[in-house]
Amino acid sequence: MNHRLTRWAIVAATALMLAATGAMAQDRSGWPNTMTIGTASVGGVYFVYGNGLASFIGESLGVNSSGEITGGPVQNATLVQMKEHQIGLVTMGPMYEAWTGQSELAPGLPHTDVRALFPMYETPFHGIALSRSNIQSVADLQGKRVSVGPAGGTAGTYWPRFLETLDVTVRPSFTGASDAASQLKDGLIDAFVFAAGVPIGAFSQLAAETDVRTFGFSPEEHATILEAFPAVSDFTIPAGTYSGQDQDDATVAMWNFAVVHRDMPESLAYEITKLVLENNERMVQIHSAARATLTENWDNNGFLPFHPGAVRYFEEQGITIPEDLRG
Repeated sequence: MNHRLTRWAIVAATALMLAATGAMAQDRSGWPNTMTIGTASVGGVYFVYGNGLASFIGESLGVNSSGEITGGPVQNATLVQMKEHQIGLVTMGPMYEAWTGQSELAPGLPHTDVRALFPMYETPFHGIALSRSNIQSVADLQGKRVSVGPAGGTAGTYWPRFLETLDVTVRPSFTGASDAASQLKDGLIDAFVFAAGVPIGAFSQLAAETDVRTFGFSPEEHATILEAFPAVSDFTIPAGTYSGQDQDDATVAMWNFAVVHRDMPESLAYEITKLVLENNERMVQIHSAARATLTENWDNNGFLPFHPGAVRYFEEQGITIPEDLRG
């Protein structure tokens, strides 16, 4: 028995020594003690994804991290550019506008210090209304009271543009997902249009609690939006995504990426990218939209340079990042 105890003691000591050696081998120079991740409003996917990512980073890398409610991608890009947040979640439409100095939040300030880390998922645009309203497509929103998501978010930025392009006039309100869902249920608004990874928690809750209908674009509307907005791509929300949804919803989507400031230590950017892309099962536990948080989706970024730490990881996977996308 004593010999067994001795052997186990040796094994345990060896394991501790190896762990300590690994920790010392990991370059942590310049790492912050805490990190903030810019998300969006409560009830949206960014809120869930960002807070789950913060917990995962804290557990695995030992950096105390937290998600912070924001107005969404437009604000997140600026918060990263100004070094007020260490990580931001963005859709690539608002990020491109920020990159070129056309951000609604900081017009004239090119956000050229922002760097991409990893692809997240696609954000489709779609809407929900009470079934008794007979709203079945975007055209039916004419003259209605419609929440378009929080100001500064992807939905709040692009839905008004979509509606203007389609010559649909609404009485808009800019509210977070949770508040908009409550207002729709109480009859204070006629419809709620949003943009987030599916399933959207607020939509799922509404579908479970009351009789609602989700909707996308009619074929004519769909063609018009795809032609007018190069940053979006075709997307279909499959029937059954929400309770009572008995047919596919045709819509459009934008890709999301996690971004950081160019000054983030290379070793930290590398470890975060590796952590996320090598643990997809854990990311999907955070939110099902993370099924698309995969290494091969890196090429859905066509303009924003990747952080050197991310480049290092992708190249270890045999991916050659083009020169114009190396930060």
